Amino acid sequence: MAHYEGDLRAPDGARFAIIASRWNPRISDALVAGARETFASHGVAEDAVDVVRVPGAWEIPAVAARIAAGGGYAAIIALGCVIRGDTRHFEHVADRCADGLMRVALDYRLPVANGVLAVDEQEDAERRAGGSHGNKGEECALVALEMSSLLGKLP
Repeated sequence: MAHYEGDLRAPDGARFAIIASRWNPRISDALVAGARETFASHGVAEDAVDVVRVPGAWEIPAVAARIAAGGGYAAIIALGCVIRGDTRHFEHVADRCADGLMRVALDYRLPVANGVLAVDEQEDAERRAGGSHGNKGEECALVALEMSSLLGKLP
């Protein structure tokens, strides 16, 4: 039985796309910085990482689908932050964003790392954007590297 596993080295010539929400910019910017720093520390050239900004989390899956359809990327990272408010709007945005990102990953057979935080309070987001719980942007960059490596090894 064969064993397949990715590593944290980008495939030769690999390009990565980061799609980031402009909503909650302090959090989104920290997530993007974490992802970019992680790519750089793993040997990915700065010009091999494209950042696309969108208004909010709701718009991320449509842009992810467009990018995936165009080819040319080894993986996509989605970054943003949805904070619970007084209405159910939070659930609609967070859940549909996650559903859309999974659809892109499956339809295009492309790694899509979901780093769109869905949190109850601003402090929860801060803990996950470089605070006590690490940086979800960094984690997503590691996922993108490992999954792009793995997919290149599978038969």
